Amino acid sequence: MKIVNAIIKPFKLDDVREAISEIGVEGITVSEVKGFGRQKGHTELYRGAEYQVDFLPKVKLEIAVNDDIVDRLVETITKAAYTGKIGDGKIFVYNLEQAIRIRTSESGSEAL
Repeated sequence: MKIVNAIIKPFKLDDVREAISEIGVEGITVSEVKGFGRQKGHTELYRGAEYQVDFLPKVKLEIAVNDDIVDRLVETITKAAYTGKIGDGKIFVYNLEQAIRIRTSESGSEAL
């Protein structure tokens, strides 16, 4: 099993959610986060005054899946979140040692 973390632009969330649903992914955890990568933030104009925005709003997706669907999931997220502009995001894949469904005590793949 793997856990896939994706950091994407907030306005792409619905596109990504719909795309991963089409490939059979059933569960997702979404968090609103702030951060920056290579772009190091940007400047904005408010009432004539410029100010620096260091941390940009992003959305973090956490998705636990079986090993056989990981490559398809990463490809799907990449296509759905793509804008071609700086700050599109990143995807991280981690090993998931165990998953347990609290309600039924199912573990492993059955818990996903």
